[in-house]
Amino acid sequence: MDKFEEKTLSSKTVYKGRIFDITSDEIVLSDGLKRNREIIHHPGGVVILAIKDDNNILLVKQNRYAVKSVQTELPAGRLEKGEDPLLAAKRELREETGYIAKNWESLGYIFTTFGICDEKLYLFKATDLTFDKPDPDEGEILDYFELPLSEVHKLIKNGTINDAKTICALARYNIESV
Repeated sequence: MDKFEEKTLSSKTVYKGRIFDITSDEIVLSDGLKRNREIIHHPGGVVILAIKDDNNILLVKQNRYAVKSVQTELPAGRLEKGEDPLLAAKRELREETGYIAKNWESLGYIFTTFGICDEKLYLFKATDLTFDKPDPDEGEILDYFELPLSEVHKLIKNGTINDAKTICALARYNIESV
């Protein structure tokens, strides 16, 4: 067995939810020790770095119940089971901001918390934007706005933006731009 290989001996679903499931897996490590892993299974999502012609970045503000605060972040959303990430990104950008992009570029993907969860977020850059109208999901209460990239960086630096997916998408974009 490879040094980093962990073999699954058994897996039992202990929670089945609307958005995610949790399994309890018994595994054996490469050194022969048995361990238990609780894994959150999530369908994944998309994050959109939408850049307007004037180089302003589209952002959204919404309450995030789990952390009991209003957060500033890039437009994003959950994938439906089996959904193509690019199609999901196009849908989410329009729903949350009202914008439609002609040009799309992948910025790769990230895992959110791979120690306990298999959630994979696909990062996209969207450009050549035209405005239609927002169409948020029922119960999705948010505001969208735009800021120059330099102002977004200031919000990250001063702790106003703490959203990991937003910071990662901007980092991938900044690396790409160098």
